[in-house]
Amino acid sequence: MLIRVGMVVFTLGALATVITFVPLFLGTDPFPSAAYFLSMLMGLGFALAGAGFLRSVAAQRRAVRRQAQAADGR
Repeated sequence: MLIRVGMVVFTLGALATVITFVPLFLGTDPFPSAAYFLSMLMGLGFALAGAGFLRSVAAQRRAVRRQAQAADGR
């Protein structure tokens, strides 16, 4: 679940980044600072997805360890 949330937040940040570059190519006035702060969602989304991935890896390792202990009869 955390990985999916991270992907959505990253996508919103990427979209905001693309939108902030549009005025530079069209020669119009730049967007307000809030648009640039939304671009920072890319990093937050990447961090969330990474945390979800590491959490998933840890859960799988615990499950394998429990399964191995049960097979050994401990």
